[in-house]
Amino acid sequence: MLLGKRITVILPAYNAAATIRQTYAEIPLDIVDKVILTDDASADNTVALSQELGIHTLRHPHNRGYGGNEKTCYGAALEGDADIIIMLHPDYQYTPKLVAAMAAMIASEQYDVVLASRILGKGALVGGMPFYKYVANRILTFIENILIGQKLSEYHSGYRAWSRKVIEALPLDTCSDDFVFDNQMLLLAVQHGFRIGEISCPTKYFAEASSINFRRRVTYGLGVLATACQFRLARLGLPGGQFFGGQSSQTRLGNS
Repeated sequence: MLLGKRITVILPAYNAAATIRQTYAEIPLDIVDKVILTDDASADNTVALSQELGIHTLRHPHNRGYGGNEKTCYGAALEGDADIIIMLHPDYQYTPKLVAAMAAMIASEQYDVVLASRILGKGALVGGMPFYKYVANRILTFIENILIGQKLSEYHSGYRAWSRKVIEALPLDTCSDDFVFDNQMLLLAVQHGFRIGEISCPTKYFAEASSINFRRRVTYGLGVLATACQFRLARLGLPGGQFFGGQSSQTRLGNS
C-alpha cells in the first residue's frame, strides 16, 4: 500500500515469455499489493512462467485482442479491490521501477491518471525508438492535442496509472478490442474531466520487445485520428461524435 491506497499492477501479456521474468523482478513489491497477468492465448509458455513466479494469472482460451485483454485486466483489478491500477506492458520496454512514483502521483490525490511518457526528455531516441516511429508519434500527438485541447507529450504509452474512480466511471466496454483501445480510454478520461499527469520514462527497444507490423501500425494511426475527430465533433455538438455522447458511465468489464 501507499498512503493507505491498495496498488495493483496489471500485465496484459501476449507471447511475453522472454521478458516476463525481468519485468516482474523490477516491480516494487514492497508497495504493490497484487500483480495480475492476463494471457491472451499466447503460443509460448507465458502462462507457465507467470504461475511459476507466483503472479495471479488469467488466460483467454482464444485471442481477444489487445483491448480485449486490457478489459479483462481492469475488471480483475476492480474485483480485487485495487485503489490504484497500473498498466504495464510485460515486454520490458518500460522500467517497472517507476511504479512507485506513478502510484504516488495518484495516491497524493493530485492526479487521477498518470502516463509514463517516452517523449519527455530524451528517453525515446536514446532508448532505441526507430526514428520513423518517433516522428509518427510526434505528428499524431500534435494533431490530437489540437483536436482535444490538451498539452500531453504523447498519447501512445503502454505504461499508465489510474485511480479506481476513473476505471469505474469510464464505459470501457464500448471501446475497441484492438490497439486503439488505449487511445479511446484516455480520451474518455479527458471527456470526463479527470486530471492527467505525465512522468518521464526511459524506454528500451530490442528484439524480444513486442511490436506490431506496419499494417497494424497504419490501422492504429487511422484509429487514433478517427477517435480524436469524434471527440472534437462531440465537443462541438456535431454529428459523428457518437462514441463520446450519451453513454452510461457504468463500466461493465468481464474477466476469465
